[in-house]
Amino acid sequence: MRRLFGSVRARATVAATLVVAVALLAAGTAVLLSLRSNLIGEAGTRAERSARAVASELAAGTPYKDLSGLDGDDGPVQVVDDDGRLVAATEDLERISGTGNADVTPAPSATERNDDREDREDREDREDREDREDREDREDRGDGGSDDSDSSDEGGDGDDDDHRERLEPGEIAPETDFTNGSATLDGDTADYRFAEVEVETKDRGRLTVYAGAALSAERSAVNTALTGMLIGFPVLLAVVAGVTWLVTGRALRPVEGIRREMAAITASEDLARRVPEPATHDEIARLARTTNETLAALEASVERQRRFVADASHELRSPIASLRTQLEVAAAHPGLLDLDGAVHDTVRLQQLAADLLLLARLDAGEKPAGTPVDLAALAREESAGRTGVVVDAEPVEVAGSRGQLGRLLANLLDNAQRHARETVTVTVRREGGWAVLGVADDGEGVPEADRERIFERFVRLDAARSRDDGGAGLGLAIARDVAVRHGGTLTVGDAPAGGALFELRLPVVGDDGRDT
Repeated sequence: MRRLFGSVRARATVAATLVVAVALLAAGTAVLLSLRSNLIGEAGTRAERSARAVASELAAGTPYKDLSGLDGDDGPVQVVDDDGRLVAATEDLERISGTGNADVTPAPSATERNDDREDREDREDREDREDREDREDREDRGDGGSDDSDSSDEGGDGDDDDHRERLEPGEIAPETDFTNGSATLDGDTADYRFAEVEVETKDRGRLTVYAGAALSAERSAVNTALTGMLIGFPVLLAVVAGVTWLVTGRALRPVEGIRREMAAITASEDLARRVPEPATHDEIARLARTTNETLAALEASVERQRRFVADASHELRSPIASLRTQLEVAAAHPGLLDLDGAVHDTVRLQQLAADLLLLARLDAGEKPAGTPVDLAALAREESAGRTGVVVDAEPVEVAGSRGQLGRLLANLLDNAQRHARETVTVTVRREGGWAVLGVADDGEGVPEADRERIFERFVRLDAARSRDDGGAGLGLAIARDVAVRHGGTLTVGDAPAGGALFELRLPVVGDDGRDT
């Protein structure tokens, strides 16, 4: 499993597929919930429309058996009186739930039995008369009478009616309550959305109408949408995974080419080779260019190291050969021993070894100590005992290694004295946040074409080719490396007297002891 997901291509494909899957799941759930809510709301609207149509007929005094909503075309309908008795219901209603009344057969009323015995012409007048008499009898009996109903506003026992809105005869309640349930009509059972509407009639009291609208369309639409999602989502995820796999593979193809070329370079140790650079301008192209720049820098570093080793071997071989020759001659002819020459070669070897050791430490990234160093005092100290050296310095402190900065200044003074005709001038001043140390001579100067070359290791110009006078060609290279390690620069230009001016710039130490 770890190996399967060990590639960027596989991880990108899995991540993209998971993100799309989560997004599709959230979107699909929202669509289904919204669709279901809208369809249930639409069913509720149809049910409310049917319930209010029946309520309007009841408010107009239409007899129960003449109600147009009881044919079952628009769904099941129940009419319940104020005592909770079913007084009218849809034809062929076999079972119902969700309305609070499970009766399917209306209870016969005394009024309807009298209608069968009397003439059709005066039935309505008789019904009105009997209804008025019934109301008067109820008011006389009262079960507490109107006094109780009037006292209910003062905290009596009319709690059941407090929440019900008072309606005038023939008025339909504006509020509609909705419930879900099921019903069986003529042997067909289905789920319905029921609307409950109250109506106040003139002769039959308050009635409650329950009308249902089928939820089959909602269930069918939701199931169809769900089936489509269950089929379409996996197909879409497969397409996303495939496209991501192909696109990622195409995007990472140059990376594989870079990897193969780097592996070949590592195996062959040929730093002259370069990785292929794509023609695009994306991150991979920048990676390839940076890799080639790194290879070029590494090649230059290795070449410089090889040249350094070769030059160091050459410089060491000469004094060692000279010293060996003198020792062999002295062994054969003790009287011919050149003691001064042997000492000179030994000192030269010692200085060369010290220079090589310092360069190795600088190349290793050794950081100088951060102690404050007064450049003016250091200039006077290094110039003491040297002939023809003039010091003009103001106190300026920098942070660094006093020993390395002293070595830098000594190398600059040695170089200046080697090329000066008469005078070497050392100046120290402050320019803003920089300490500037200058070493100028009145010699022939440095040609402009060689002003960077002289800081390379083991480089000696033609005028300084003598190993006895010109050294090994490491002094200025060491000075430049020390300056860089201290966060400064070392450059060469023209001196006022016509010679060379070496200028060292280092950051000044502030009042808090830190570099400014």
